[in-house]
Amino acid sequence: MWKSRAKKSSVTKLYIIKQVLATLLMLTAVAELALVFVEDTEQDPLPAVQYTNPSLYIATWLLVLLIHDARRFCLRRDSGILFCFWTLSLLCGILPFQSLLRRALQAPISDVPRFVLFFISYGLQLLLFLVSGFSDIAPETKEITKKNPEVTASFLSSITFEWYTSMVFKGYRKPLEIEDIWELKGKDKTQAIYTVLEKNMKTAVRKAQAELEKRKRKKRCREGDPDHGNNMSKAQSQDILVLEEKQLKRKKKGDKGDSGPRKDFPRGWLVKTLCKTFWQNLLLSVAFKLVHDGLVFVSPQLLKLLIAFVSDEESFAWQGYLYAILLFLTALIQSLCLQQYFSLCFQLGINVRASLIAAIYKKALTMSSATRKESTVGETVNLMSADAQRFMDTANFIHQLWSSPLQITLSIVFLWGELGPSVLAGIAVMMLLIPINGFLVAKAKTIQVRNMKNKDERMKIMSEILNGIKILKLFAWEPSFEKRVNEIRARELKDLVNFSYLQSISIFVFTCAPFLVSLASFAVYMLVDENNILDAQKAFTAISLFNVLRFPMAMLPLVLSSLVQTNVSTARLERYLGREDLDTSAIHHNPIAGSAVRFSEATFAWEQDGNAAIRDVTLDIAPGSLVAVVGAVGSGKSSLVSAILGEMENIKGHINIQGSLAYVPQQAWIQNATLKDNILFGSELDEARYQQVIKACALLPDLELLPAGDQTEIGEKGINLSGGQKQRVSLARAVYSNADIYVLDDPLSAVDAHVGKYLFEHVLGPKGLLQKKTRILVTHSISFLPQVNNIVVLVAGAVSEHGSYSTLLANRGAFAQFLNLYGSQEEDASEKNTTAVALAGDEEQGDEDIEPCVEEGPDDVVTMTLKRNASIRQRELSRSLSKSSTNSWKKAQEEPPKKLKGQQLIEKEAVETGKVKFSMYLRYLHAVGLWYSFWVAMGYVGQYVAFVGTNLWLSAWTDDAQHYLNQTYPTEQRDLRIGVFGALGVSQALFLLFATILSARGAMRASRVMHQQLLSNILRVPMSFFDTTPTGRIVNRFAKDIFTIDETIPMSFRSWLSCFMAIISTLLMISLATPFFALIIIPLSIFYYFVLRFYVSTSRQLRRLDSVTRSPIYSHFGETVSGLSVIRAFGHQERFLQQNESTMDINQKSVYSWIVSNRWLAIRLEFIGSLVVFFSALLAVISKGTLEGGIVGLSVSSALNVTQTLNWLVRTSSELETNIVAVERVHEYTKVKNEAPWVTEKHPPHGWPSKGEIQFVDYKVRYRPELELVLQGITCDIGSTEKVGVVGRTGAGKSSLTNCLFRVLEAAGGTIIIDGVDIATIGLHDLRQNLTIIPQDPVLFTGTLRMNLDPFDQYTDEEVWKALELAHLKTYVQDLPEGLLHLVSEAGENLSVGQRQLVCLARALLRKAKILILDEATAAVDLETDHLIQTTIRSEFADCTVLTIAHRLHTIMDSNRVMVLQAGRIVEYDSPEELLKKHGVFSAMAKDAGITNIETTVL
Repeated sequence: MWKSRAKKSSVTKLYIIKQVLATLLMLTAVAELALVFVEDTEQDPLPAVQYTNPSLYIATWLLVLLIHDARRFCLRRDSGILFCFWTLSLLCGILPFQSLLRRALQAPISDVPRFVLFFISYGLQLLLFLVSGFSDIAPETKEITKKNPEVTASFLSSITFEWYTSMVFKGYRKPLEIEDIWELKGKDKTQAIYTVLEKNMKTAVRKAQAELEKRKRKKRCREGDPDHGNNMSKAQSQDILVLEEKQLKRKKKGDKGDSGPRKDFPRGWLVKTLCKTFWQNLLLSVAFKLVHDGLVFVSPQLLKLLIAFVSDEESFAWQGYLYAILLFLTALIQSLCLQQYFSLCFQLGINVRASLIAAIYKKALTMSSATRKESTVGETVNLMSADAQRFMDTANFIHQLWSSPLQITLSIVFLWGELGPSVLAGIAVMMLLIPINGFLVAKAKTIQVRNMKNKDERMKIMSEILNGIKILKLFAWEPSFEKRVNEIRARELKDLVNFSYLQSISIFVFTCAPFLVSLASFAVYMLVDENNILDAQKAFTAISLFNVLRFPMAMLPLVLSSLVQTNVSTARLERYLGREDLDTSAIHHNPIAGSAVRFSEATFAWEQDGNAAIRDVTLDIAPGSLVAVVGAVGSGKSSLVSAILGEMENIKGHINIQGSLAYVPQQAWIQNATLKDNILFGSELDEARYQQVIKACALLPDLELLPAGDQTEIGEKGINLSGGQKQRVSLARAVYSNADIYVLDDPLSAVDAHVGKYLFEHVLGPKGLLQKKTRILVTHSISFLPQVNNIVVLVAGAVSEHGSYSTLLANRGAFAQFLNLYGSQEEDASEKNTTAVALAGDEEQGDEDIEPCVEEGPDDVVTMTLKRNASIRQRELSRSLSKSSTNSWKKAQEEPPKKLKGQQLIEKEAVETGKVKFSMYLRYLHAVGLWYSFWVAMGYVGQYVAFVGTNLWLSAWTDDAQHYLNQTYPTEQRDLRIGVFGALGVSQALFLLFATILSARGAMRASRVMHQQLLSNILRVPMSFFDTTPTGRIVNRFAKDIFTIDETIPMSFRSWLSCFMAIISTLLMISLATPFFALIIIPLSIFYYFVLRFYVSTSRQLRRLDSVTRSPIYSHFGETVSGLSVIRAFGHQERFLQQNESTMDINQKSVYSWIVSNRWLAIRLEFIGSLVVFFSALLAVISKGTLEGGIVGLSVSSALNVTQTLNWLVRTSSELETNIVAVERVHEYTKVKNEAPWVTEKHPPHGWPSKGEIQFVDYKVRYRPELELVLQGITCDIGSTEKVGVVGRTGAGKSSLTNCLFRVLEAAGGTIIIDGVDIATIGLHDLRQNLTIIPQDPVLFTGTLRMNLDPFDQYTDEEVWKALELAHLKTYVQDLPEGLLHLVSEAGENLSVGQRQLVCLARALLRKAKILILDEATAAVDLETDHLIQTTIRSEFADCTVLTIAHRLHTIMDSNRVMVLQAGRIVEYDSPEELLKKHGVFSAMAKDAGITNIETTVL
């Protein structure tokens, strides 16, 4: 009561009213006492009670005053105890109230003063009761109340969820936005919950790990390996254990994948931890559930009394009314308890989910790299989405575990009282059903586990497809991948349909259950003894008890099966959360004078038992020095960097680091935030330093190009920046962070030579911004080496030599040879010290054509979007704006555009508002098949017709007891009754079985059709769609929405149908008994309808907000995992944790709000249900003389059942409406406009292109119909086997050229003719399969190496090996244990960047088309690999036409002709020699790059 004490507390009007009333009450008590004293003096001594009574009253009212005053200091000023006190006080007052009134009416009042005082005090109590229903809000808590009215709501408002009503109205008036939703209470915030969980988790995991050690020791003893423990250190013996595990794993790979033992992990701690964390919630809900379960059994007893009352002519009328009122009250209290209980359970659910997600996120930040490799990003996101969600679902029903058995026991006890031992027959039937169910559950579990695997696999492939979609399109590989996905999907569906069959059998068993049970009991009861006659009292009390039994019997198996699923999830989570953390013990931070970074015999590997990636490195790096690390591809340069960052497993030795680190990775990691946020990276903004950094990192020209300057939003993975821009932003982030030590993993590779030089001068070099800092620079570029303090040369992971440039040259070692190979051409470059400031923006990687794109369409904030490098495509805005909300249209017109144009790239996810269109249901039913749908519905109708029949038959049967009152019951009559009853019951179950099995088939058909449409459409949409739509959003369609269509929607449809039919049949039965009830149905159904309409619009919007706010959790997580090394290097784990927590809280509050809205509704509906019970009982009491006991029993016992069903109907209809949104969302992506058809009627001739001539005829192209042209009418001829270089400043349209050749962009005018065929007339695949491209960024897919080269298996192994040999990969691949079948990990992470580039080269060699487009792929490659690629291309593609899009002029100086583009036009087109003489654009560019004449460039 004293918990949330406010600092000051003001006196409100409501408080004053309460205190005045209480004071008045006290005065009445005082008056009464005074009266006693007055009377006492007059006459004989009064009985003691007359003294004690008023005195007690005085004490009580004093206490009330004090409680009122004390509550003033709390947030919630209203006291629940007092409210209950007033209620009880009023109820108890009714008896003296009516007796006093009665007496007053019969005779004159004997004791006037007491009479008056009683009524005054009763009136005051009534007023106080009414007043205490209102919420008392003090002025100082107004703000808090605005954020969350729940904290100040009164007791009455809390138990009826009245405080939520304003939200429901708001939701009805307009679609809710996330801003409208109330904040969470402090204790429900993710951080608060997670702090407790983490504390408990640590201790539990420690214990579990000790257990694990014990298990391992036992296992060792069992294997009888005596010397394991003797002469080896613990670490070694563990290594051996791990090795054994690995070998075992390999052995077992042969037989069924899932039987191989995964590494043992600490078990059984998760559930304990959760219980310990949430014990308060668990206890409270147990209390509520107990009260509710007790009350459940009061109703059948009252029903029994009511039937007795109706059958008995002599009973008093008031008894009947009392029973009716009591039935109403029990129903009411029952529903209040149940809703509090549910509310607690669902809160538990969301809190468990939140804390688990927080734990998974935190784990991801501390995971060691070896553990990180064990699970892909997709699998981890699955842990978050599927497994944490499953915990949430289980938590909702966890209490059924003890409550179901309790209810079952109580029912049996009461039934025994009714029917005696013949109940055992019924129970025997139930017992028989349990093993059947157990068997079904076990089967279902195996299917479920299999399906989780399929789902994981499918999602993995899907996310790869979406990440590498550009490559798929350029290589025309979509069909191969579509086939792979469809194979997995077919397996998944086969399992699904089997699962549904199992489900329908168990539903069948369960429908039979209650009916078989009552049949067995009644039949045995009558057969055992002639004198046993089934009368209404017995039959209907028994039936309502059997109905009570039905729920726990149905729930128990469901809870058990969901526990089984949760068990799978528990294991997955425990394995993940119990894994090794990053072990940074090898990184020391001791102050050593004169050394910033010191390696002491450091040997590191990627995995504990893997091969060492760097060996015995001993190095000392002085503070403030610039150290370059050089070496060939795969010599361990990146590994050295990772070792410094502590990302690798230490084998021996250590590294000592003094000061803070900043890190620039080889492949820039960019967050989905504004450019400024990416650079600040969570630090405070210091404007002067920020400007300085931007200038030094050559970002100023780019900021001018970006639509909103540094406020431009950057898409996922930095999608709207060119490679060089990403790299510079990444560098700027490091520079801004102002650390002591800079670890730079080849940051200059992705940028042009002149930009590289500029960056070196202004940032990295001896005169740069970082001159005072320690810099470790991995580089391939030779030109900077003379200016560094120290050079470290790596060969195969070991330092072969180190020293200054001159020393190493003098040594004539590996370094000197390396230089002599590549030195000559770069030397000239370094002599011409060019001022490249002005050119810093003209940059590599095509910061292509940043064009503003004007969007029409009223409802669009995104008036402009950005274009993305090298994939210039028309951006189709994939926004399906809600057709229904025209009001938002108007709003958009009134509001001035707040954001700068083009600032936002990624549109907000379209949240459909308004009612789900009816067409969606139709669309789903169409997918199911209309015949299927019709027969399923018919099945349900049949079932309920039989159900009504059964009940009416029973009612007639019980009335026999009256007819044959004192006669013997004829046996044939008895057999007829039992026989027909049985037949009706069985037909009921058979109809249901028929319906469910049909619906299983239909649902599978729908799932197949919808996934097929979605997949084939997503693979056929133009590239622009992928630029404006975050992958997470598309993945979400394939994961969450398809899952909904597979599993949830069929269930929802079925339960909706059965609820609907059940309600109709119940109301029918009540109306048959008491026709007047039909009149009451009308107002009740009107109220029901209104509550429903209000609620459904709110609930639906809340569900939508839930799914929209859920995406950011996963995409933020995905982003974090991909940028893990950067986040750790900068030490920003805390900040990311907090960001995750706030993202979680936004989602939590929408889910919480949704839960409360359900409770709000349920309370109101159950109130209707209670009224139905009340009126059916009341009408039975009123028309007492005319009714048979049987029909009353039927009517009231049906009514008792209706409450739950009403509730379920709303729940299922809103759930159905919510889930059908998945159909809507999937459909939205099947409507996206496709690119041109893959294959058309017109095929190119066989062997085309045979010559490889390309003609551009006045070719124009633009990104979108309403935009400027990007290529302004290009006309040129490229002869057969000619080598053409394409150059141009940033935005000149270089990359557009490749996109046009592959028809990623369609022409706006003019044509491209290849070997006499106009490419616009043939199918995309015919075109793309006959051209080859070596793309900028090497993308690989999971699968074998062979699949990456040749997904369609078109080539023989010899051809593949030949291609590998030419790509200089043959030796590497031969050394791999699996050769060509070597598994490539996600995004090719187990190959170095150079190797990936070579694999892309091998792809091109294998295709060997007549036309090769080389999109300057030399960015991330060292000179050696670059050299290899260039020579291979020259020799192997000598007889092909080669188009090189160059960012470095060196690579194209030996081409036949060079095409110089400027602003989308060809300005010069001639051989390089001619162009150098002409002193035009090209020669100016060459001068900047330090090329004066042709000779210097020969490699």
